[in-house]
Amino acid sequence: MDQPLAVSPSEGGDNLSPYRIFAREEWAQLRADAPMTLTADEVVRLQSLNDPISLDEVAAIYLPLSRLLSLYVAATQGLFKATQRFLLAENDGKVPYIIGVAGSVAVGKSTTARVLKALLARWPNTPKVDLVTTDGFLLPNAELIRLNLMERKGFPESYDTGKLLRFLADIKAGKRHVSAPLYSHLVYDVVPGEETVVDRPDILIVEGLNVFQPARLPKDGMAIPFVSDFFDFSVYIDADEDDLHRWYVNRFLRLRHTAFRDPLSYFRRYAEISEAEAIEVAEGLWSRINLVNLRDNILPTRQRASLILKKGASHRIEEVALRRL
Repeated sequence: MDQPLAVSPSEGGDNLSPYRIFAREEWAQLRADAPMTLTADEVVRLQSLNDPISLDEVAAIYLPLSRLLSLYVAATQGLFKATQRFLLAENDGKVPYIIGVAGSVAVGKSTTARVLKALLARWPNTPKVDLVTTDGFLLPNAELIRLNLMERKGFPESYDTGKLLRFLADIKAGKRHVSAPLYSHLVYDVVPGEETVVDRPDILIVEGLNVFQPARLPKDGMAIPFVSDFFDFSVYIDADEDDLHRWYVNRFLRLRHTAFRDPLSYFRRYAEISEAEAIEVAEGLWSRINLVNLRDNILPTRQRASLILKKGASHRIEEVALRRL
C-alpha cells in the first residue's frame, strides 16, 4: 500500500502542505561543509538487524540533518536564555533539547536514533547526548496479561503514559539523575529493578512507536500534556506498507537463527519450527498486531513530525519532508 509522503489537504489543487519536500540529492547538498565524523565500521555497528545503512546514507541524509539540528539547538538555547532574562529569573541551568523519533515496527527507528546520537555527540563542542526508548515504559507483561492487552503490546494503551510524562517533565525541568525503566527484547519484558539514568544531557533522543500519539482531549478543557509536547524536534521514519511487511517478516526469519536461539529468549520456541511455520507466525503477527497498530495509531501521527524521512524498498531514504517554520 503506497502512502504519499506529505498530503495536501486542498481539493482545489493548491498545495497547503506544511512541508517542503526535498529529493535525496537536493537534501544531500545541505550538508555544506559538515564533516564526516563516523567511519564505515562504526556505521555498521550502529545499524539494527535487517536495517542496512551505508556511509553514503549517513553523508547524504544524516549529516545535513545533524547540521540543521545544530542550528535549532543553538537557537532554542538562545531563546531560553532570552526568556530567563525577560523573567528576571535566576539561571535554572541546562534545559535539554529533546528529539522524538517515531515510525512503524521494522522501519529502522533504532538505527536512525543511534546514528543521530553518534553524530550529534561529535559536534565541535562535544555535547552530551543520551538516548532512551519508550519500550521501558511499556506495562510489564504480567499487567498486560491481567488487562488482556498482550495482543495490544505496542499500542498506546499498553504504555504507562503517566510514568513517561513524569520522566519527560523531570528532564525538561533540568533535574539531575532522572531514571527510566529498562526493557529487554530478549525476555520481551520490562526488567524489574533495572533502569537507565539520564543526567542533564544537552540533547535527549526519545525513540518509540507512538511517541507522537496525542492524548484523549478532555471535554472540560483541563490541561493534559501529550508526550510530544516535550519535544523540540521530531522525526518520523516512513515507508510503504508492503515494504514494512516484507522487512518485518525477513527480520523475524533472521532472528530465528540469532536472538531466538538464546535459551532465555521469550521467542525461543520459534527457533525450532520450520521456515514455513515461521513465515506463517510472522505473517499472523504482522497482520493481527503490527499492521493494525500502524494504520490506527502510528501512521496518523506522521503529519505531526518536524521532519519525515521516506524510505524506498531497499531502506534507502529517497525523500525528506521538512516542516516549514
